[in-house]
Amino acid sequence: MDEEIQIINSNTRVEKIKSFIISKRNTIISIILAVIFVLICFFSYLEFSERKKAKLANKFNLVVSKFESDQKANIENDLKDIIEKKDKTYSPLAFYFLLDNDLIKSNEKINYYFDLLINQINLDKEIKNLTIYKKGLFNSDFV
Repeated sequence: MDEEIQIINSNTRVEKIKSFIISKRNTIISIILAVIFVLICFFSYLEFSERKKAKLANKFNLVVSKFESDQKANIENDLKDIIEKKDKTYSPLAFYFLLDNDLIKSNEKINYYFDLLINQINLDKEIKNLTIYKKGLFNSDFV
């Protein structure tokens, strides 16, 4: 008798699950499709970001190699473009390259780029503090 009740209970549970899945089929399919869509968008964004960063890295390396081979036409503009992209890796590198090689003569422009690095680019805390320190050192020469 107990076995028959257990069989009936298990059959009832299975039927309830089947009826729930059948009644909510559209909702379940929509949720699965939404999750798949979100995953595709997420991985596409990561791939897009990676390609964008690789393109910026190639541009920076090309500019540096041009500078080393004395082809100095448009180097300053290319490095300024890299800074304006506001990348947390290559914007500071491009600015420091400009600064170290005295490609920017205007103190106002140098301070503008320091401010851009400090305020508008999401740098790590230590890199931001180092940039603030470098700005202080640079401006101390003119006080």
